[in-house]
Amino acid sequence: METTPQKNAKSDNGKNILIIVLLILIVASGIKLYTDHLDKTRKSEEILMLSEENNELNRRIDSMTYQLDLRIQEISKLGGDIAALEEIKEQLTRERNLDRKRSSDEIASLNKRIAAFSKTIEEKDQEIIRLREANEQLFSENTDLKTTQAQIQEEVAQLNVKQKELQEKVDIAARLRAENISIAAVNSRGKEREDGFKNRQLEKLRVTFNLADNKVAEKGPRDIYVQIMAPNNQPIFDVAKGSGTFSIDGREEFYTVHQDIIFDNSKQTLTYFYEKGTKYNPGVYEVRIYSDGYQIGTKTFEVK
Repeated sequence: METTPQKNAKSDNGKNILIIVLLILIVASGIKLYTDHLDKTRKSEEILMLSEENNELNRRIDSMTYQLDLRIQEISKLGGDIAALEEIKEQLTRERNLDRKRSSDEIASLNKRIAAFSKTIEEKDQEIIRLREANEQLFSENTDLKTTQAQIQEEVAQLNVKQKELQEKVDIAARLRAENISIAAVNSRGKEREDGFKNRQLEKLRVTFNLADNKVAEKGPRDIYVQIMAPNNQPIFDVAKGSGTFSIDGREEFYTVHQDIIFDNSKQTLTYFYEKGTKYNPGVYEVRIYSDGYQIGTKTFEVK
């Protein structure tokens, strides 16, 4: 009968120990879950904060890249050195294109580099001011120089006009001039008549003139052309009898007769004969004399 209570007491003690152990395990498990929750929450906050820092850093990179572009364009326009700025921009562009999240140490390091880059930009701003001042001075000097050049060009242009006008006057003065033009009808017996021509008297036509004194004209070879114009304003010519073409005012025309001479300013006399071979139609004819591409004399005669 005494053993039964002892057994019951031992059994109760075992149960109590088991309950205590279970309670300890439950408390330990609760503490573990709580600490894990706290750790997870802390890590989430760190990740969120790190992500925000990365985003903020990317915004700083974008802003600095934009500022760099502005300085590069301005300094390039002003003729300054942009190599340092382009190198910084290239570094930032590479960093911006990285497809990963930076660690807190990397973010801190990059922020220091960006701060150093900012000092470089400030130095370049001072350089832009100096370049602008230098360019304004250069622009002012160029404006003065252009004004002077424009004045010189205007003076040269006026001198060229005067020289051209003078040359035109010299060219006109240098033109030969036929004077004392004489036109005669020569019959088959060689008898000449200088007015009131009739076909029976026109075996040949003689044209005689002398070249007027001209000390300005250059001495040397000349082609002297005689063109006889019919009443219908068409030239009389016969290639078989020495006629041909010459250039006058940019066009080709037929001449009746011509001579090659050496002009020596001696008032030399030239005589031309032309045998038409057919009758002259009644009317007024014009003898035109040309040299060096311009007309140097003219005279008319009438055939009745």
